Amino acid sequence: MNELELDRYSRQLLLANFDVQGQLALGEANILIVGLGGLGNIAATYLATAGVGHLQLADDDKIEASNLPRQVLFDEDQIGDYKAQAAAQQIVKKNPAAKVTVLTERLAGEALANCVANADVVLDCCDNFATRQQINRACFKLKKPLVSAAAIRWEGQLISFRFDQQQSPCYECLYPELSDRQLSCNESGIIGPVVGSLGVLQALEGLKIASGCGQVEHGLLKLFDGFAGRWRELRLTQDTQCVVCGSRHSCNVSD
Repeated sequence: MNELELDRYSRQLLLANFDVQGQLALGEANILIVGLGGLGNIAATYLATAGVGHLQLADDDKIEASNLPRQVLFDEDQIGDYKAQAAAQQIVKKNPAAKVTVLTERLAGEALANCVANADVVLDCCDNFATRQQINRACFKLKKPLVSAAAIRWEGQLISFRFDQQQSPCYECLYPELSDRQLSCNESGIIGPVVGSLGVLQALEGLKIASGCGQVEHGLLKLFDGFAGRWRELRLTQDTQCVVCGSRHSCNVSD
């Protein structure tokens, strides 16, 4: 680490359970963030400024005026731009040392598998169930840690899967069937600080996994009620009939 880096990350380096080794590991890490909306905005910012060496930012959506109250990385003059490109521009301003790969297509199939294969950690920040399923299946198959979050109305949830250490349960044990309408902020609404809170915690989980510092539990579901300001935790158990990790598991789970 050079003198500039030592100064920049000095507060992190003071942590006895992080120290130089954690920072060096973070600098070598490759983190894939799928979805640069409210969750991905916050998570990408914190990970980049913490010193993650390489971020893959994937989103095929463009910025709309209705995004700005919760997607705080964007400016009004970026309306109409691809979210992934706009996020990359802002992130490089905050940390010029960060390497950023921009992907402006919806990841699926082989393209998704290649991005997951290159990543040390995957953050699921997307807004559609089909992509969430594919991310879960790719991470399961390639044994990559997955940090998934969602927020809608006043509620949010966070769950991490250490597929590099444990194969079950998985995301589809939690949601074997779910429609995209049930996940739509366009239909149900969302309050900005709720989604921001979940994005911060996604970044924290990703940072701990990438640096090797701190514990991240497999399959611990954290539920947030923003209206009441309360958290609950539930231990997810395997669905024995899960098509990904259960008895219905097939060799090909990438579809």
